[in-house]
Amino acid sequence: MTQQPRRRRWLRATLAGLAVAASMPPWGWWPLAIVGLSSFHRTTDALPDRRAAFSTATIFSFAWYLPATAWMWFISAPGWPIACLVLAALHGAAESLIWGLDRRHILQPLVHSLVEALRFSWPFGGVPLASLAISQAGGPLASSVRIAGAIGITWFVWQLAVNLAVRKRHVLTMVLVLIVVLAFAPTGRPFDGEPSVRIALVQGGGPQGTRAINTSARTVHLRHLNVSRRLETSDNVDIVIWPENIVDAKLFTASKEFKEIADEAARLDVPILVGVTEDAGPRRFTNEQVAVLPDGTVADLYEKRKRVPFGEYVPMRGILRAVGAPVAQVPHDATTGTTKGLLSVPLDKPTISGNKISEVELATAISWEIFFGGRVNEGVELGGSIVVNPTNGSSYRGTILQTQQIASSKLRAIESGRWVAQVSPTGFSGLIINEGDVPIRTKISDDTVVVADVPLRSGRTWYSQLGDAPVIIALLIGFAVAWSRATRDQGGRKPTRR
Repeated sequence: MTQQPRRRRWLRATLAGLAVAASMPPWGWWPLAIVGLSSFHRTTDALPDRRAAFSTATIFSFAWYLPATAWMWFISAPGWPIACLVLAALHGAAESLIWGLDRRHILQPLVHSLVEALRFSWPFGGVPLASLAISQAGGPLASSVRIAGAIGITWFVWQLAVNLAVRKRHVLTMVLVLIVVLAFAPTGRPFDGEPSVRIALVQGGGPQGTRAINTSARTVHLRHLNVSRRLETSDNVDIVIWPENIVDAKLFTASKEFKEIADEAARLDVPILVGVTEDAGPRRFTNEQVAVLPDGTVADLYEKRKRVPFGEYVPMRGILRAVGAPVAQVPHDATTGTTKGLLSVPLDKPTISGNKISEVELATAISWEIFFGGRVNEGVELGGSIVVNPTNGSSYRGTILQTQQIASSKLRAIESGRWVAQVSPTGFSGLIINEGDVPIRTKISDDTVVVADVPLRSGRTWYSQLGDAPVIIALLIGFAVAWSRATRDQGGRKPTRR
């Protein structure tokens, strides 16, 4: 194939990356991910050397990541493009690795899917932002995550796009195989007797683009307390859920806020789940979701385990401070929780469906933990019948992060076969059913209560049973076999650049 001039190649790579970015929420034009990946494959089909392969793939990925993670501007304006460049360079390295080999139509989806899998655990414990899986949350391929999770759908979308570019006859086969497998893949099931609980999600409202260091914690708490007071006992709510970070206290159970929440729980005669940050030593704090009962006791708590780098803690703080980075914007570091991702919430009266249930098990993922399938699946493995995602997106303007979080909640609902209840102080709050549909979603900055009856579900999908490990192993084996055959077939021949 004829080599392309460098400027033209870089332009095509940029446009392909922008197409993938446009497939992400809030734009959500999911077919553009396939269009962009297909164009990228054709662009990389005749490159002169490894340097060209690296630069072309890096430019493509940078154009994909930069607009799709624009919310990071509010964490660090200079750090945002640097982070995108680092992540993009991983794809550049992957493309340079397979340069000049035959079987690129197999190798490229495999190696880049492995890069995406790496992003789910590295750096800083994982940065699964603007992933290909998120781009498909609103499309027909989303159901496949209950088979192989986010990493599996990443490979499928990339391979489908490559086949569309150079192996069109294989596209129909891939789609038909997926349809057949989905027909047999379990989706979870309702509890015997189909019990449900009535959940109230409390969104206190207020402005976006605010940080904890310049916001009154008391004001945030009172907003949510006042909105909760719109509920009446006649609403027959079973559980009330407040968002993340609503109470900031040295010791929650000794605080004024705890007493007010306990009084509200007593008034409604229901448990209230509230997001709490507590002091945990010098310049340290915990991030917890706490279940407060009507009798004024704490039933259970979950402490967040996946911290947001540069949002809840600053890696390499000393080095960054020395070079003048604005680390003071995050003055304290969150601790890493050790509790399992499950909240057990006792109920002392029949639920809205009339069922007597001693306690409801809630698979709990705080804030951006919802981006990690394995983190959510832990609570489901332990018996969670509903997934709850208390979060706090009030630090960011716009809706890029918020819509991508809703998309992630849709994927987790399908993966787990459970309903997901997401609640945020300024939005979005809403419910996602086990099939991924979103029947209720609030508006940004609204002060409102969402009340809905949520069915308790059991059973396990294939993804919930197996997790990510088998998919990653299959990708590694597939890449090793394809690489071995390509290099053996290549022998001493000059690279074909295909």
